[in-house]
Amino acid sequence: MRSALLYLVLLAGGTAGILWLARLGGAVEIRVADAEILVSLPVALLLLAVLFAVLHLLLSLISWLRRLPGRLRANRAAKHRVDGDAALTRALIALAAGTPDVARIEVKRARKGLGDTPQTLLLAAEAERLAGREDAAAEVFQALAARPDARFLGLRGLLRQAIQREDWPTAQRLAREAEAAQPGAAWLRQERETLALRTRDWREALSLAAPGPTQAGLALAAAQQEPDPARAIELERQAFQADPAFAPAALAFAARLRAAGSPRRARATLEQAWAARPHPDLARDYLLEETDPLHHVKAVEVLIHNNTKHPESHLLMGRAALAAGLTGRARTELDALVASGRADRRAYLALCDLEEVEKGELPEGRAAQARWLRAAATAAPEPRWRCSSCGTDHADWAPACPACNSVGTIGWTSPQQLPV
Repeated sequence: MRSALLYLVLLAGGTAGILWLARLGGAVEIRVADAEILVSLPVALLLLAVLFAVLHLLLSLISWLRRLPGRLRANRAAKHRVDGDAALTRALIALAAGTPDVARIEVKRARKGLGDTPQTLLLAAEAERLAGREDAAAEVFQALAARPDARFLGLRGLLRQAIQREDWPTAQRLAREAEAAQPGAAWLRQERETLALRTRDWREALSLAAPGPTQAGLALAAAQQEPDPARAIELERQAFQADPAFAPAALAFAARLRAAGSPRRARATLEQAWAARPHPDLARDYLLEETDPLHHVKAVEVLIHNNTKHPESHLLMGRAALAAGLTGRARTELDALVASGRADRRAYLALCDLEEVEKGELPEGRAAQARWLRAAATAAPEPRWRCSSCGTDHADWAPACPACNSVGTIGWTSPQQLPV
């Protein structure tokens, strides 16, 4: 309604203007050389309006003709985009359905309609991989990696291929490039850690490992690879601080301190490790310089004073007391160990030796030794370094199992008691 009223007002205004011009009168004289044309003012104004309208239509037609090729190209591009999007969807469905031949055809159509965008290139690479054409997939991934906006996608694909063919140096290089392209990616951090473990690059693995006791083994392994003694002792210190109960770290750190002229700090390190988790090798290194049997007993008391109830503490003190001729102290410790139900074969063999020292060749002593020998035959074996992956026993700890190449699987374990 408001628009109709506006049109009526404009029409009335226009009509009033025309009538006013008609009453106004007057003429317009046009001279061209010797010719003269005399036109009334209303007619001249009408001709001028018609001329303007014709000129406007002519200019509009020229502009439309100039824009026509661009509109045609835009229409074709829009049609190609629609076709490309449809082909892209069909390619995704084909990849999900596991039909690589169909996926490759649809990806080609999508690339024809949409061009080589990161999306079409990534789908093309995945289609080639699904078809088993790894070389063709690598070419597409390299094309992706050459684009600044999709470099990480290309490097990720190339990294997966390098890992699949176990080309570890190439995989490490690609991982570093991907880290530079996309810093802090969680997936990439895990892949880099896996690569570091596979290539035995313990320093790299340590830098990527989560804080906690698992760092102890990695730090010790990195120290074993480190040629610089100053850096090595720092890594051993880090290993010991990460897990004081990890005996190999304590032993390596203590040996380094002792070599550096700090025997007290070395002994304190071993005492701390024994308090966290006793281990026979800790006692071996701690008592290495004690030759007098009685001094040996005193040193054992100092070592175990923060963890006297542990089976290893009872066994160590019992053996030391027996070697010093303190048979009463030895029996107290060994009987306490047997009563705890945590004695292994070593405890019963020590009791056999104790019976021989106390009772010699007497029948009573022979009977007691026979009883402890029977108990030792069915007792649990002593703890040992064992790989939890393949079950292989090892004389010493190692960061990786030589038998199965598993990393971080060698631990100090107590085998189960043998059946009677």
